Amino acid sequence: MRRILGILLTLLIIMNISACSNSNDDTKAIAEETVESNNDIIIRLAGGDWGFPSPYLHYSRGPGGFKMYLLFDSLLEKDENGIIPWIASEWRIENEGKDYIFTLNDNILWHDGEKLTPEDIKFTFDYYKQHPPVWNSLNVNGKYIVKNVEIIDETNLKIVVDSANATYLERLGKARILPKHIWKDVKDPKKFHSEKAAIGCGPYRFVEYNREQGAYKFEAFENYWGPKQRVKAIEWVPVSDEILAFEKGEIDTVSPSPDIIGRYEKDKGYAIKTNKGFWGYRLIFNMEKRSELKNINLRKAFAYGIDREEMVDKVSRGAAIAASMGYISKEHIWYNDNIQKYSYEPEKAKKFLKGKSYSFEILTGNKGAEIKIAELIKMTLKDIGIEIKIKSVDMKTRDAAVKNKEFEIALIGHGGWGSDPDSLREIYGTDTQEDGSPSSNSLPGYYNEKIIELSQKQMKELDKDKRKEIIYRLQELIAEEVPQIPLYNTRSYFVFRPLKYDGWMYTYDHHYPEHCKLSYLVREK
Repeated sequence: MRRILGILLTLLIIMNISACSNSNDDTKAIAEETVESNNDIIIRLAGGDWGFPSPYLHYSRGPGGFKMYLLFDSLLEKDENGIIPWIASEWRIENEGKDYIFTLNDNILWHDGEKLTPEDIKFTFDYYKQHPPVWNSLNVNGKYIVKNVEIIDETNLKIVVDSANATYLERLGKARILPKHIWKDVKDPKKFHSEKAAIGCGPYRFVEYNREQGAYKFEAFENYWGPKQRVKAIEWVPVSDEILAFEKGEIDTVSPSPDIIGRYEKDKGYAIKTNKGFWGYRLIFNMEKRSELKNINLRKAFAYGIDREEMVDKVSRGAAIAASMGYISKEHIWYNDNIQKYSYEPEKAKKFLKGKSYSFEILTGNKGAEIKIAELIKMTLKDIGIEIKIKSVDMKTRDAAVKNKEFEIALIGHGGWGSDPDSLREIYGTDTQEDGSPSSNSLPGYYNEKIIELSQKQMKELDKDKRKEIIYRLQELIAEEVPQIPLYNTRSYFVFRPLKYDGWMYTYDHHYPEHCKLSYLVREK
């Protein structure tokens, strides 16, 4: 109550000063100072172990990487509409798309007080070539894209890449910058467990990590060069029941199931956002292990024999959309609706099987939703002549098995469905896992020359409209081929208390506001 009264008193002071002053600039300055003086908010989120938050030790899924992003800045960032300046205040592209010249902001400090220089940028890109981080945006088709980094002067540098490529600005821009004075003598970054490994130049600094409890604490970095923090600290705390913890005020956000969302809709103390469908489930075929899956008729039988709308209704309670067989999410700006679609048609599925029967093992995680999805798949496929055995393991074990191709068919859920459509090349047009995340898993044993050709062509096409045409054609081919089964994309709910904090936002390509660095910073009007 005292805090609310303090805020009201401050607002009254601002109103009085505004009435007595003829300077809009003075009023703006006082308002900005008020934001700074009231920066005492502590956000608490549900915990869980996602690894130590260095670029080399966090777990590959989103909750691990996005924690690390709060500590480490990059040349560029993302907001609701696209790529924006960050460490680099501006950039230009020369030499027919092969030279990227970045101008750096002044007076950027590392969390230990040392000043960031162009040497740190050059060191980072050289170091990543020898030691790829967990999230590695700098490898394409198995090759490192940076040929050389040249320091022009104290605030400018040039990054020379191997070829002109539509995806390279984002790839260079999102690489997390490392402090040279800390990492230059680190021979094996995966064994560098010192707290110094979490020193970045981001808006928050590392305070605490408890692996057993899955607890983290970050605090606002007082000498941060960029936008002022709106949140004093962010804590991830262990909870056994997220709904109960949220309603008791122990955590500040929750993603409830549709069954109970009504209790928040009727209460003005809560606000609700609906996440975009950029997280989803898919069924991956391992054609190396089970060569029968190279038969397109068998894959089409799977497509017609699985009731994806039933999954939306029964598993997600309607808070989802059946996924596109062209993979690109239906909420993506480059989604092509003019592709082959597969509704649940068991009789048509049987025709594709031509009287044959099959038996496969599906590897899945052990969470409730994944088990339910697998059970529904098992039931509907049994009706058409495909027997399914379900093997459930913990998430990390399943992810490792998928990465190592140790499965027949795998059910996996992940984000990244709103990212640059080069994701189609990473999944369908290459046999390597490039960026280290589950969303880039390739399809073992699958090969289609035309899809590979278009996958390579789209990233080299710098004309946006022409590139979009290629992406549309790729979705059409992928839907016709059915190399895997995209199941559904979730449209989950995000509930919070606006009186506690109302700064949550989404970047244009991601589905969780708590993952967004800008959610915790003062935004320019």
